[in-house]
Amino acid sequence: MKDSCLIIAAEASSSLYAQRLLEHWKSEGREVEAFGVGSREMERLGFFCIGRSEEMAVVGLQEVVKHFPLIRRTFHQILEECEMRKPKFALLLDYPDFNLRLAKELKKRGIRVVYYISPQVWAWRTGRVKLIRKVVDHMLVLFPFEEKFYREHDVKADFVGHPLLDELPAEQSPSDLKARRQKFGIGDNEVVLGLMPGSRWSEINHHLETMLETAELMVKRNPRIRPILLVAPSLDRNELRLKIGDVNFPLQIIKEAPLDMISLTDVILVASGTATLMVGLMGKPMVIMYRMNSMTAWLAKKLVTKTPFFGMANLIMNRQIVPELFQDDANPKRLTEELSKFVEDDQERARVIADLAQIKDQLGSKGATLKVAELLKEYWVEQPV
Repeated sequence: MKDSCLIIAAEASSSLYAQRLLEHWKSEGREVEAFGVGSREMERLGFFCIGRSEEMAVVGLQEVVKHFPLIRRTFHQILEECEMRKPKFALLLDYPDFNLRLAKELKKRGIRVVYYISPQVWAWRTGRVKLIRKVVDHMLVLFPFEEKFYREHDVKADFVGHPLLDELPAEQSPSDLKARRQKFGIGDNEVVLGLMPGSRWSEINHHLETMLETAELMVKRNPRIRPILLVAPSLDRNELRLKIGDVNFPLQIIKEAPLDMISLTDVILVASGTATLMVGLMGKPMVIMYRMNSMTAWLAKKLVTKTPFFGMANLIMNRQIVPELFQDDANPKRLTEELSKFVEDDQERARVIADLAQIKDQLGSKGATLKVAELLKEYWVEQPV
């Protein structure tokens, strides 16, 4: 009989990391009956999908309310499935509001809970660490300061490094990069402005129009600018094209592996999230933006009090190395001004590239998935009665 485990990977980035873990188990010959919330890619590996990450990755109060029936139904289906399958443990990735509620129910049922990719309790809603101490058996964290934070609060924690490090492509020679850019019709003299509005439709609704207006202003300011919309893996390229409709400037839309797309760019306008870390690790100058509905924005300003930053690159370095603009400040005029600095000022461009190069040093070494798999070995064993 196969060992069973519950995995909740309800967002684009976390589903990729869960996929890598499933691939690792498969390569080792471990027969795992994994079920829960994940992506189509996970399903192709034999994962039993109760809920899809593509449908559950919503942010903001209005979006959560809209999707609440689906989320609630999935929540209860997960618990019903746990009663039948009796998983050895649950691996919960990110998605804290859902996962911490689920963890409470899992603990009542005697299911051990391992949390991979911590909620940002060190930045806001710090009180949740008390709940984590009660309902989570083990935190597997991506940043060294998170391990220190949790251990100071008597939570078992291990720093595993960031799984994105394993996804970074080999450094390309200038000739290889030139050839790849030519494949997409990018001229030697063109400056590619990458637009990354997010991986959820709720984020697209808040960011896309502003990004397109910014791109139009950038093209008017500098005809060498070549805007390219980078489509997240969780989104459909054709649906996105229909949503955009007609624009007053040449716009290319591509969908490939995120890091491969980022490598084509010279400067990027990116919505806050894991994408900002991808861009930072690729050493691309960027401006980070985030917009949401007004009520959610008001709550965010009230709750996020422990850090002055929201962009991952700035959070990791604990200083603002790239501009980040929130809500009304993230308007086309202001975004154009900030992006233009990286296009027009060689010194500023060199400064930010040098600062971004330091991010890797804060993330540990490669092999996060292997470390996670090793730490999970103790949970495949039956716990003593």
